[in-house]
Amino acid sequence: MIPQSGAGWTPLADAEGLVAQHTRALVVGPYLDERKRRVGNGQPPAAGRSPEARLDEAVGLAAAIDLNVVGANLAMLAELRPATYLGKGKVDEVASRVKDEDVGLVMMDCGLSPVQQRNLEKAFGAKVIDRTGLILEIFGRRARTREGALQVELAHLTYQKSRLVRSWTHLERQRGGFGFLGGPGETQIETDRRLIQERMVRIERELEQVKKTRGLHRKSRKDVPYPIVALVGYTNAGKSTLFNRLTKAEVLAQDMLFATLDPTLRALQLPHGGKVILSDTVGFISDLPTMLVSAFRATLEEVIAADVILHVRDIAHEDAEAQGADVEAILTSLGVDPHDNRRLIEVWNKLDLLEPEPRQALLNTAQRRPAGSRPVAVSALTGEGTDALLAAIEDRLAIGRVVLDLILAPTDGAGLHWLYENGEIMARRTGEDGAINLTIRIAPERLDHVKGRFPGAEVHA
Repeated sequence: MIPQSGAGWTPLADAEGLVAQHTRALVVGPYLDERKRRVGNGQPPAAGRSPEARLDEAVGLAAAIDLNVVGANLAMLAELRPATYLGKGKVDEVASRVKDEDVGLVMMDCGLSPVQQRNLEKAFGAKVIDRTGLILEIFGRRARTREGALQVELAHLTYQKSRLVRSWTHLERQRGGFGFLGGPGETQIETDRRLIQERMVRIERELEQVKKTRGLHRKSRKDVPYPIVALVGYTNAGKSTLFNRLTKAEVLAQDMLFATLDPTLRALQLPHGGKVILSDTVGFISDLPTMLVSAFRATLEEVIAADVILHVRDIAHEDAEAQGADVEAILTSLGVDPHDNRRLIEVWNKLDLLEPEPRQALLNTAQRRPAGSRPVAVSALTGEGTDALLAAIEDRLAIGRVVLDLILAPTDGAGLHWLYENGEIMARRTGEDGAINLTIRIAPERLDHVKGRFPGAEVHA
């Protein structure tokens, strides 16, 4: 786990998850009644998502770091209470269950203020963590690279800094003054806040260097040039499984929220010989902490700079529509238009989980969409539909590209090799005299180069 500055925070799990496995946890879903929904001091319910589905997702989040979840409480609220978020009756109900079942941790599927967290811990007699804190814990467990560790630590520190508001009594103690003049000194809370701020500044400098390095790598890839195809989607939508299926890689892919965190890039060859770089990115989730979006912006720039974006959706999930809306909202916050059909392809994954009748209805729905915005239905697990997906990627990349006809001498092996490496061979035919007749597709910036090297090349009629 990432070491933390500040007070009041201890990791729920060590690197092997040994602490978490022995922590009896209760998940509480405190959601405003749909008829009385209003914005309070926590996150409002996600549109279109049932309370039961939200609670199931919260249990999945807790299970993602191997917490021993002994139960889940659905708590429908008429209003939010400033002191404890829950009403007194609900607080007593949860406290009773915590005592009866020897619960050591209560996970509240909402955003808690520091005061609410402290008050609930006193009432329950157990550690309390909110949704943001749990997601940060998961990210801390999943980060494997130096960059990922820095991003998670920055998000953790941002979260902790916002909570240093005299929630812990030891923060009120004073230390001796500094400098030659002495003075009243600074309180522990001021010291912690200053130390956190100094550490955040150092991390931001390191991440700025990471950003520059990524920019250089991105520039070198453009010089090759290979287009970038980025996978995005809700966590557990099957992005890593699809990534493995397309690239024959072995990225960790499990039925688990946030199974993978660090971005992975692999080369992928398309049907007509063109090559792209496929990028698997971190999964999204509803109410994704804003400090995580900010911290992972350097990583998410792979999405911003991508030539084609594949929005992978778990179409078999009961909340598929709400999950899709959450991903679109995050893409919008990154400056990416989720409805730009020239650049984005919607991928309906997990066909293998559907029964024949709803499966056929889904395929019919996809076919009725206009060609330019038609989703591609696939099963990353079985490979069904992946050929159509590769063809769709080619079609998107072909927008704005130039198609040429040219004839190569049978002895020009070097020229043929160059064309295969730098373009897409759409058709090839060998004439009676051995000459090679080619139809190729190339990026506009390569047109002058091709015509200079192959003077007989003509634009395809």
